[in-house]
Amino acid sequence: MSIHTMISVLVFLITTILILWRPRGINEAYPATIGAGIILLTGVVSRADILDIIQKIGGASITIIATIVMAVILESFGFFHWSAAQLARLAKGSGYRLYWYIQLLCFLMTLLFNNDGSILITTPILILLLKNLRLKPHQKIPYLLTGALIATASSAPIGVSNIVNLIALKIVHMTLYMHTAMMFVPASLGLLFMSWLMYVMVKRKLPKQLPNSAYDIEQMFFTKNFHPLKGQISVETKKQRTKFMLKILLFVFLMRCALFVASFLSIPIEFVAVLGSLILLIWRWYYLGTNPIDILKKTPWHILIFAFSMYVLIYGLHNVGLTELLVKICEPIVQQGLFEASFIMGVLISILSNLFNNHPALLIGTITLTEMNLDFLTLKTMYLASIIGSDIGSLLLPIGTLASLIWMHILKQNKIKVKWKDYLSVSLVVVPLTLIVTLFLLYYWIQMVFA
Repeated sequence: MSIHTMISVLVFLITTILILWRPRGINEAYPATIGAGIILLTGVVSRADILDIIQKIGGASITIIATIVMAVILESFGFFHWSAAQLARLAKGSGYRLYWYIQLLCFLMTLLFNNDGSILITTPILILLLKNLRLKPHQKIPYLLTGALIATASSAPIGVSNIVNLIALKIVHMTLYMHTAMMFVPASLGLLFMSWLMYVMVKRKLPKQLPNSAYDIEQMFFTKNFHPLKGQISVETKKQRTKFMLKILLFVFLMRCALFVASFLSIPIEFVAVLGSLILLIWRWYYLGTNPIDILKKTPWHILIFAFSMYVLIYGLHNVGLTELLVKICEPIVQQGLFEASFIMGVLISILSNLFNNHPALLIGTITLTEMNLDFLTLKTMYLASIIGSDIGSLLLPIGTLASLIWMHILKQNKIKVKWKDYLSVSLVVVPLTLIVTLFLLYYWIQMVFA
């Protein structure tokens, strides 16, 4: 083993440990940046590689940041408090009904934004709601846990819901439109199975009857903050607020649709994403009279640095022969048939994601696939199986995805304790079964429609 190989592997392992551990709550971008800096200094990654990295991650990173900006804008409009109030109203006092509305909310937020943005939106909403309902700690955990699992897993149906999915799409030269056509149906059915299975597992822990709300969540926000629709508590005012929120959601949905149209027409989707964010920023400025600078300050720009740094680390491993080794391991499996190949790929990426986080796992797996000279259908199927492993299989442990790490950080900030035992009591059963079912559905959907 050469000195460059040893350095690349060692730096990658230490960086991964620091990202998962996050001593003293440091931002994950710091260890990733330091690790990438060491790799660049060793010369394992060349200048040509850096240009290739920027070309591959640039559009994806800008798209995700623009989407998260939309999520931050929604918070400033009072969307979190409004949503919590709507959930309480729709549940009609039933803890079981509340479970299904939370699942629907988390699914839709990931589709409208992305998995990280969805966690940043739905977790505060659920904390507001459950606190207002005065549920006991052991009653809150099932809602928070199952909501986070479905929010993170819901990035599988459409490629634009996860930054690493978008980067991987670029690597395999697959359009967002084609990804959705091949993946939306099997992944959505897999998520429905996942929601049902989680419901069966946590049902006995859910309260049958919900307590009455301690206070009006929606009104609390609008009386404390300036808002154009602020007024006395009345049915008419709440109707106006609801119409206002629905208009914003409709706009976000239309911009989401525009991304797929752009992908189909070979227009860079980041242009559409940035345009949507700018329009929403101007809309907010007009309605609230608030300078957009506060939104720019709240935007997690470190995601750009994190994505670039992780990709430098992966390129370092690629250049010292890791993907060449994986190609030798995978080629005999691919020759056994498409079903076996896609199944093994999904499981392999799941294992790597839980060991090293799904960002490096999916990127390593995707680069490996491009080195194998596969035909179109085999490459796309194995890639989509990798996505299932990265987005669903990675949830076996709470350290498998960046979204899960963000979720745990938000809970810690709000002094809510979710132990590994609580997490594993659900994930050890739900995640492997959902992974298997979704991989089966993917294979048969592609055989039925695309083969």
